Amino acid sequence: MSMSVSRRRVVVDGDACPVKAEIARAVRANGATALLVSSHAHVLKPEPSVEVVTVDASDQSADLYIANVLTNSDILVTGDYGLAALGLARGSAVLTPRGKEIRETDIEGLLEQRHFSARQRRGGVRTKGPRAFTEEDRDRFQQKLTTLLRGMQEIPNV
Repeated sequence: MSMSVSRRRVVVDGDACPVKAEIARAVRANGATALLVSSHAHVLKPEPSVEVVTVDASDQSADLYIANVLTNSDILVTGDYGLAALGLARGSAVLTPRGKEIRETDIEGLLEQRHFSARQRRGGVRTKGPRAFTEEDRDRFQQKLTTLLRGMQEIPNV
């Protein structure tokens, strides 16, 4: 019985991801690959170690594509908590573009907060959006992604 080894991969919800350049640098430096998934509305360019997949612009197309290709040896980069929940269910590590690792113990509360905020907005309440993305966020993301990539063991496929 032969065993092959899968390479570490970072799967990226690419439409609104502010850390694409950091991901490309990290995967090249750590012998991994990245898969950026985006809609036709966002043109992303492939580069060494970075594959780009473009899906149609319909709502949730990128999320559905990502959910169908994720494995337990992937790191998912997304700010979408619904997609994060799908990633966790697939056994993937999940990291936000701000460098926060989302774990199983976090996701229920994050989804409840998302639902509560959406319900308030539908009721006419103005809710605050996310704070501005900073260089500290970028640095924290780069450090956390590098740590995750270095900590991942090559996973044998039987």
